[in-house]
Amino acid sequence: MSTSTTETTGTRDVTYDLISVVYHALQGAETYQMYEQDAKQEGDQEAAALFHEAHQASRQWADRAKTLLGQRMSQGGGLSGSGQRS
Repeated sequence: MSTSTTETTGTRDVTYDLISVVYHALQGAETYQMYEQDAKQEGDQEAAALFHEAHQASRQWADRAKTLLGQRMSQGGGLSGSGQRS
């Protein structure tokens, strides 16, 4: 039997998922930026452009998730129950 995120962390599944998207998208953006620099150093402009696009897309996903997370938190929907983590 699986345990929901809410039961494990005291945080709603969607809230946890949004936090995870922000974290992983920003990590990806940082990684893609390093890849872009590597490609530029090797003179591979095509790969550099691809990594630049991936970097920008990851930042956009993170920004979107942060916006949704902020909306959920301001509505009081971020924590389950009494608003306290167990």
